[in-house]
Amino acid sequence: MKKVRASSSVLPALLMAGLLVLGSSAQAGMQWKWRDASGAIQYSDRPPPAGTPDKDILTRPAASARAAARAAEAASAASAAATPAAAAASKADPELEARRKKAEEEKAAKQKAEDEKIAKQKADNCQRARSYQRTLADGIRIVRTNQKGEREFLDDKARAEETQRNEEAIAANCGK
Repeated sequence: MKKVRASSSVLPALLMAGLLVLGSSAQAGMQWKWRDASGAIQYSDRPPPAGTPDKDILTRPAASARAAARAAEAASAASAAATPAAAAASKADPELEARRKKAEEEKAAKQKAEDEKIAKQKADNCQRARSYQRTLADGIRIVRTNQKGEREFLDDKARAEETQRNEEAIAANCGK
């Protein structure tokens, strides 16, 4: 009796072919079946659209059915238990935790930059309003252009109204 010895290049090729067959058969079994809004039955390898009631989902892939059962169990658990679970998950994946922390830092930096921008705008508005208040208080004649394009001078009543509006602007922008 002769011994047949497989060459070293044939064995990996056979192993890869076997893995491909197993992988494709697993994919073939992953089918969703659901009833859409019009009552027609739909088949897909992707889950039904968001908002499809669970009663209308007729068949789930085996892995998804187990995942859905686990999700239902997790949802029924107490909210206090969810916090330690999240902490355990974050400890388990330091890369995910690092990305989350980096995203929070970027968000905080954006917020700080936005706050600084708003503070600068308020300071500029405050300075302009105080300068205009001095102009109004000095009694200098102020001319405006009306809707017709004509020049008109502020009378005492209009000056008092303008002073009141400017004081509100100072209060809003100067913080006093």
